[in-house]
Amino acid sequence: MSPDNQLLETIPVGTLGIIALRSCEDLGNNINNHIVQWRNQRDSIHKSNIVFDGYQRDSYLINATCPRFGSGEGKGIIKESVRGNDLYILVDIGNYNCTYPLYGKECPMSPDDHFQDLKRIIAAVAGKARRITVIMPMLYESRQHKRSSRESLDCAIALQELVNMGVENIITFDAHDPRVQNAIPLNGFENVQPVYQFIKGLLGHVDDLTIDREHMMIISPDEGAMGRSVYYASVLGIDIGMFYKRRDYSTILNGKNPIVAHEYLGSSVEGKDVIIIDDMISSGESMLEVAKELKKRKARRIFACTSFGLFTEGLAKFDEYYEKGYFDKVLCTNLTYTNPELFEREYFVSVDLSKYIALMIDTLNHDASISHLLNPASRIENVLETYRNKNNK
Repeated sequence: MSPDNQLLETIPVGTLGIIALRSCEDLGNNINNHIVQWRNQRDSIHKSNIVFDGYQRDSYLINATCPRFGSGEGKGIIKESVRGNDLYILVDIGNYNCTYPLYGKECPMSPDDHFQDLKRIIAAVAGKARRITVIMPMLYESRQHKRSSRESLDCAIALQELVNMGVENIITFDAHDPRVQNAIPLNGFENVQPVYQFIKGLLGHVDDLTIDREHMMIISPDEGAMGRSVYYASVLGIDIGMFYKRRDYSTILNGKNPIVAHEYLGSSVEGKDVIIIDDMISSGESMLEVAKELKKRKARRIFACTSFGLFTEGLAKFDEYYEKGYFDKVLCTNLTYTNPELFEREYFVSVDLSKYIALMIDTLNHDASISHLLNPASRIENVLETYRNKNNK
C-alpha cells in the first residue's frame, strides 16, 4: 500500500504536527520517517502555493515533554509553536517501561499516569491548534466500558474529558467494545482493525498454509471476540468456531470473575490450522487454555493473533506451553510496549503498524477520506493471491 499522490490536489487542514509522548516515541519516530519520505517524493505544481508552506520538512515531530516534580506532580510543556497546526498526539497508555520519580523512588507509569500526561499536553496547546486528533492505540480504560452494578464508567468519562478539552477526533485500534463511542456521538471516533497487517504477518512467517475451509479455521476465544473473528473468517473464506467462557459469578478474583471452563461451539478442528483472534493478551491464561483445548481436539497448528500483547504475568507459561506444542506462533502489534524478552522467543512475531498510522495521518491532514484504509478487503485478496501463486510454483 503506497501513499496517495492525489492528496496534493487538496489543501491541508493546517501545518502537520505530531506529538509523540514519551510512551510512544519509537512508534512516533517511525511514523514521522514514513511521512517525511513520502512528502519529499511528491511533486506537484501546487507545492509552491502558500497553503502548502511547511508541507515538506525534515521532521513533523513537535518537541513536547511532561516533566515531574519529586512529589510525583507534573506538567506539560510544548517547546515550539503549534498555532494553526493540525496536531496528532500519540500516547501508549500501556507502556509500563516509562518511569517517574516519587519521593526518591522510580515508579512505573500506570495507564492513569499516561492519560494525565495526555491531558497536560492538550492543556499546553491552549486552544491554539487548528485541530487536535488523539491517536491512542490501546483505548484508555476500555475494559471498564459498561456498567453492570454500581460501577464507574471510566472509558466513557475519559472520552468525554478529551472532547471537552477540544479534541475533535480519536483514533484507536481494536477497542474492547467499540460501542463506547456512543459516549461522544458528535465527535470523530475511529476503531481500526489491523486485519490486513495480521494476515500479511502470518503469511510472511509461515510458508505452507492452505487457506480454505478444509484446512483452516478462525476461532474466537470468547463471545466478545466474535465480531472481529467473523470479519477474519469472511475475508479469508473459511469457517469459524467459538469458545464460551463459563465463569463463577459468585467470586471476584483480580477484578474479574474466574473462568470455570471453556466450552467449544463449532465444527471439528481436527487436522486443521487454527487462528485464534482476540484484542489483547493480558495474563494469557485464557488464550493458553483455549490453545490447549484445541490441541485436545486434534488441531494441527495454532496461531494466536492479538493486537496488544501485555503479558502481565510474564512469559514462563507461554514458554512452557510452546515447548509442549500447544501453539506455534503468537502475533502482536507494536501498538503498545513490547517486553524485549519477547523478541528472543522463536514463537513471537511483531506486526508493525507505523506505516498504516502514517498513511492515516497523511490522508487526514488533507481532510480526505480514510474509508479505503479502514476496509482492507481488496488488499487482503491481493496478498492472498500473491501467497498462493508463490506456493503453487
